[in-house]
Parts: sequence; structure tokens; C-alpha cells
Amino acid sequence: MAFFCRGMLSRSVRTRRAFTLVELLVVIAIIGILVGLLLPAVQAAREAARRMSCQNNMKQLGLAMHNYEGTFKSFPPSTITLGGAAAQPWSGQSFLLPFLEGDNTFRLIDFSIGYHTAGNKANFPPNGVATIKVPVLICPSDPNDRARLDANGVPEHYPLSYGLNVGQYLIYNPVNRADGGAAFGPNLRSRVGGFSDGLSNTIGMAEVKAFTPRVHDATLPANAPLTPDAVSPSINGGAWSETSGHTEWVCGRAIHTGFTTTFPPNTRVPHIVNGRTFDIDVSSSREGRDQTSTTYAVITSRSYHTGVVNTLMMDGSVQSISSNIELPIWRALGTRAGGEANTFYQ
Repeated sequence: MAFFCRGMLSRSVRTRRAFTLVELLVVIAIIGILVGLLLPAVQAAREAARRMSCQNNMKQLGLAMHNYEGTFKSFPPSTITLGGAAAQPWSGQSFLLPFLEGDNTFRLIDFSIGYHTAGNKANFPPNGVATIKVPVLICPSDPNDRARLDANGVPEHYPLSYGLNVGQYLIYNPVNRADGGAAFGPNLRSRVGGFSDGLSNTIGMAEVKAFTPRVHDATLPANAPLTPDAVSPSINGGAWSETSGHTEWVCGRAIHTGFTTTFPPNTRVPHIVNGRTFDIDVSSSREGRDQTSTTYAVITSRSYHTGVVNTLMMDGSVQSISSNIELPIWRALGTRAGGEANTFYQ
């Protein structure tokens, strides 16, 4: 009898060690459901961390901007235009390098010549400072954190995710030296006292997407298109690129390092090329290309953060602004002396 009980116990133990096929399927189904429930939460947590990191980048840029102002008693220009088709005007972002832990790089740059000239390339072999990544200029949510390659597959530029506010549509008229009335502009060295709207009510920088499809050196009307759908029909000529907008952090042209407030953040501006529809930026003659052609542009602030763009106000604060912001308010935030003080906060 004892032997029988031990045998039964042994078989019972062996039986309990195994799972039936049904039990395994149930367990797998439960795990799948849990993963399905947890994955969106994990992704949301990761995006929240990336968004916070993006805001920290902008805070560093704000500190750099004010340290520059404290040193030179003005904010930097978006670029310094010298004229000539071969000119390579430097960006306002490049002027901030000494205040972004980039002093060693800054000291090696000869700003009197272009970034792709032999003198500057020699100091940054093999392809110059334009190919260097400046980490604080890249949003961690932007999937295009990579160098732009030339026709031979060699790095020639590095992109950025934060553009300077250079106007609503007009950026620069070299004949009368009128700028776009924004925080930054070509050859503009704005002072704190010039922001009659208030530093906290004026956008300094906002997010842009690297490798944005763009048209530049187009002929554009003097008046801004009223709707996004009206942009494409207004373009006459110009150079088309599917992927090269906002890919040159060193370049002082707004098509690469700026944005305009023509339309609210994340507005889609459609343009059809070879049967495909692209969301584009467009500018007329690029700043500094000559000393007679006015630069107009529709360069939209865009972000990979759902429903918002992060913006750096001129007082150094960072705001997440909804894509649904009313256009008059967005444009008011884009002017430094437009008489719309406190518009955003009322």
C-alpha cells in the first residue's frame, strides 16, 4: 500500500511539472495583451523624455544667446551678408558656438571666408566644420540625426533642429536693408531695448525638421500667400531638392537655419513633384546671393512632438506651442516691435 502511494505521488508530481497546450496558449495570449497595453505607455514615456531633452537643448541655446548679448551688447544677426553668388554666409547659430562649449571649434574658424573654402577645411579635415555635429542643435526626436552626403557619398553638411525667427514672410531687402521685423535678421544686431513687445512675448527660435523638402532661389510674389495651398502655385522657377532643407547648421540662409511665421506650426504646405506630394519650405533669392534681390520665404516651424513645437522665447524661457494656435497670435509672437505685447498670455 505504501509502495502504491509513493508511485501515485511520483506520478502526480510528474504530472504537475508540465503545462497543457491550452495553458501555454492562454499564458502567451495574456503576455501579448500586457505587451500591447504597456508598449504605448513605454513609447509615451520615451517621447516625454525626448521632449524634455529637446526643451533642455533650447534652454542651453537661450543661455548662449543671452551670454552673447552680455558680451557684445546685442543679439547675433541671423547672418552677415556680403553678396556674390559664391558667398557662404555664416549662421547665427555658428556665432553662438563659444557659449555652447564650442569655443575650441570657434577659435579654429575663419569667419572672413566661407565654410567650404580651403582655409577652413584645412582646420577641420577632411571636409570642414560644416560636417561637425553640434549636439545641442539636434532634437532627440528627429530621426534624421545624420550627416548630409555629397554625390560621392562623403559627408558635406550636418543638419539642425532649431531655426531662428527671421520674419513673417519678408526676411531681407538688401536695397533698403529692411529686415522681417523678427528677433533675428541678416546684418541685424538687435538690442534688448528694441524688443518693445517684450522679450517674453517674442520667439527667438523654434523647432524645424532636418532634411525638409525645399525650393530656393524661386521667384515669389511680394505678398505672402494667404493659404498653404496657394504657396505651390505662387512658385516660379527655383532649385528643387527633396531632402536638403535645414541640413546646413553653418549656413546663414533661412532655408537652412531659420523659420518664418507665415503659417502656424506644423502646417502642411503641399507641393507636387512627379506625382508625389511633399510638405515643403520655399524661399526666393537666398540672403547674400546678391545685393539687389529681396528674400521672401515660407519656412514653417515643424516638430516630431505630436501637436506642438517647442519654442525659445527671447527672455530664455521655453514654451510648447500648440499647432492649433491662432495665426494672428503666432504672427504676433514673431515680431519684436509689432505692438502686440502680452498677446500670448492674455
